[in-house]
Amino acid sequence: MTAENWLTELRKQGYRITDARRAVVEIVAQSPRALTPNEVYDLGRELYPKLGLVTVYRTLEKLEELHLVQRVHQEQGCNAYLTHADGHQHLLICQNCKKAVYFEGDDLSAFFRSVGEQHGFLVQEHWLQLFGLCEDCQKEK
Repeated sequence: MTAENWLTELRKQGYRITDARRAVVEIVAQSPRALTPNEVYDLGRELYPKLGLVTVYRTLEKLEELHLVQRVHQEQGCNAYLTHADGHQHLLICQNCKKAVYFEGDDLSAFFRSVGEQHGFLVQEHWLQLFGLCEDCQKEK
């Protein structure tokens, strides 16, 4: 889905498409890696110098509600945002450059069901993130 499609979805939800909001959407929609709100803010100010951090957070929150982006948990604790996957996929994230790649994995439902049963839980969904070094970063080290 393109940035224009995202803006259309925001419009349908009653949001005005300001230059600031457009900057946030374009940056996140085009990024091959997960971006923290501060990274979106810094990049967005290059496109729209008056961009405010509150606008970044509010826009990311709305994009997440619309399932256009998803929150990615980072090792340092701060969440980052990435274009939402199509269907159920898992995520590989480079610990160095933060490149993110979705992949389809084996059906782990039986494993998660077993873990849930062992601990008295009914597992209803899961999300798997793997961290490592991408091919380019391996070459640099």
